[in-house]
Order: sequence, then C-alpha cells, then structure tokens
Amino acid sequence: MQYVRLGATGLQVSRVCLGTMTFGSPAWRPWILDEAASRPVLRHAVDLGINFFDTADTYSGGESETVTGRCLAGLFPGARREEFIVATKVFNPVDMAFEGVGAASFSRRPNLDGLSRKRILHAVDASLRRLGTGYIDLYQIHRFDPHTPLEETMEALHDVVKAGKVRYLGASSMWAWQFAKAQQVAAANGWTRFVSMQNHYNLVYREEEREMIPLCQDSGVALLPWSPLARGFLAGGDPQGAGPSLRSQSDDTTRKFYGREADLRIREAVQRLAREKGLQPATLAYAWLLHKGVTAPIVGATQDWQVEQAVAAIDVTLTSEEAGRLEAAYEPRAVLGHA
Repeated sequence: MQYVRLGATGLQVSRVCLGTMTFGSPAWRPWILDEAASRPVLRHAVDLGINFFDTADTYSGGESETVTGRCLAGLFPGARREEFIVATKVFNPVDMAFEGVGAASFSRRPNLDGLSRKRILHAVDASLRRLGTGYIDLYQIHRFDPHTPLEETMEALHDVVKAGKVRYLGASSMWAWQFAKAQQVAAANGWTRFVSMQNHYNLVYREEEREMIPLCQDSGVALLPWSPLARGFLAGGDPQGAGPSLRSQSDDTTRKFYGREADLRIREAVQRLAREKGLQPATLAYAWLLHKGVTAPIVGATQDWQVEQAVAAIDVTLTSEEAGRLEAAYEPRAVLGHA
C-alpha cells in the first residue's frame, strides 16, 4: 500500500479509499451486505493496508455508519483509532423507511436534510453516535444546498471542527463556482476550508476535467472520486464467473448514466489494453484515475477480489500513449451527479 497526504494537509491516507455504502442493511437496497457479511470485506481491506473509509449518514438509513463503526472498532481496537481515517457526509435525509415512513412523505418534512446550522449540528452528533467514535476525520457535505446561506453553512462546519467533533472538512459534487464561493466565504471569515472534493469522475464521465479538477489541483484540494468504475460498467463483467451481480440487476442508475456508443468504445479500449498488460479491466480503470492525479478513488466492494483489483492499480504505470488510447473515444456529455 502507498500512503499520500490528503491534499495540502498533513493527514496520511491510503491511495485506495473503501466506500462503505455497500455495508448496512439489505432492506435499504437488495445488494447491501449486513454486518456479518461486511466484516470479512472490511478486514481484507485492512489487511491490504487500506486505512481510509468513506460512508454517509443517509446510507441504509444510518446503518452503514453503525456497521462501519463497529467493524472498524474491532479491527483497530483501543488506541489504534489513530491509524484509520473515517469519512462521512451530511446533506441528504436519513432514510426512515425502517420506521415505516415513506420516502415521499419524509422528503417533505422540515429540517431533516440540507445544510442549515440546525441540520449540521444535529447530524454530526447523530453520526458520531452511530459510528461509535469521538471524532470524524473527514466530514463532507454530500451536495450543495442552494436554500441555505453559505455563511450559515460554513460557520456551522467551522464550529464542529473547533468543537473537536471533526478534524477536516470535505465537499462533494457541485459546480466549480459553488465550490470556489464556499472556499472564499470560509477564507474571508477565517473559517475552516474544504480540503477534499468527492466528485463524479471516471473514464466515461470526464466533465469534471473542465473546471472542478483544475480548480482543486490549483488550490491543493484532494480528489476522491465516486463511481470510479462507472457503477461497474468499466469492470466488464465478473472475473469469478458468477454472472451479473445483484446490484447490476437491480440498480437502474447504471443504465441511466452510462451506455452511450462512446462509452461502449471506451470500455472496449479498457478491455483491449487490460489484456495487453495482463490486468483486470477494473484495475486498469482505477490506474487511469491515479495516473490523472486522483488522491484516492472511492471503491465500492462486496467481495474480497474487488478490493484486490483496486489495490493492484497502485503498482500499475500508464504511459501517455496508453492513457490516450483509453481516452480517445470520449465524447462530451451532460453533467451528471450534482443533484
């Protein structure tokens, strides 16, 4: 495993971040692993040297945080809390389907989502309880809140840092001007700025290269892309021969986001180059992101071999010519993932 600084901070993170949206309750999504099934995957990630784990309060109605926290406490007992980095998010409502509240009615209830001061101060305490930890290493806003003044959001986030509940702040998908404005509001008031950006970025979705990625690279903000394999689209099948995954059969977002003719050509290029280099397509897709200067892709996994394929990318070198072959078929597209 390799470890790098998180952007311009002194925090050391593994080059692969394990996303734990796949851990929690299958009652939320059929492809989610419960705690018993999650624990071996998390253990294998730790054995491979991963020290960086990303979740969100909204995943599995909070159960993902609970499962992640309990598993990590068992894998890093006692004083070893300093060895791992836990990241979570705030913005979306915490799904209350387990309490019999339908999503439609829940979404209309006040103060249960967004980035108001009230919401942030409540959400951070709730996340700490579920995670079973005294502090969150990286607290990220899951999306931009156009209905709350930035000054209110950034001051509340600064306050949870100064209260010792959060070590660093991060952001996720939004327009570059929104991110730049948030950083400026923080700087102008002496408040804590964001140190990372978790945005939508992979070989078949590269619109972030226009504005957001140059902005982050210029200002020393770490890049932690979500959906690095385009929800499995770039992986090109299950190398274990198990056929389509439960997620690929039930998650229609993949079909909505990916599958254009250009996307198919890119996937074919990934498969050809992977064969030439003796790699799995997923490993090559991760390697391309690292080649592009990404700090740590957010890797979703339900099987040990999926974690192994991601970690293997760290040792892959791509030439400019090889990267060009993977990128050649890309065609501009509408922005996806900000909402």
